[in-house]
Amino acid sequence: MSLTNRYMADRAGAVKPEVGMPATLLYWSDRKPATVVRVSASGREVEIQRDRSKRTDDNGMSEGQVYEYERDPHAVREVFTLRKNGRWVEKGMRMGQGLRLGLGYREEYYDFSF
Repeated sequence: MSLTNRYMADRAGAVKPEVGMPATLLYWSDRKPATVVRVSASGREVEIQRDRSKRTDDNGMSEGQVYEYERDPHAVREVFTLRKNGRWVEKGMRMGQGLRLGLGYREEYYDFSF
């Protein structure tokens, strides 16, 4: 996981999840936008749906990427759980593995260097 995405994953546990809150799926270096659609009673499990994104800049293969986002109510739902290390990790995956989730912000980023 890139340093930027690791930082985003580490700070996500401090955010109290709420339905409708923006979220970001954190891959190795790429990021995908999502929205929280369900929060468990304990607040330690969230369900998200990926959002649609459209790139709006003309910067080509660059770091300077600008996107607009739109909710996709028909997207597949994915479940994440808050782990003891303070990170949100895809349910069913080990704490140190699996897809991670950032809460409180929505961001798309494609790393062209891979």
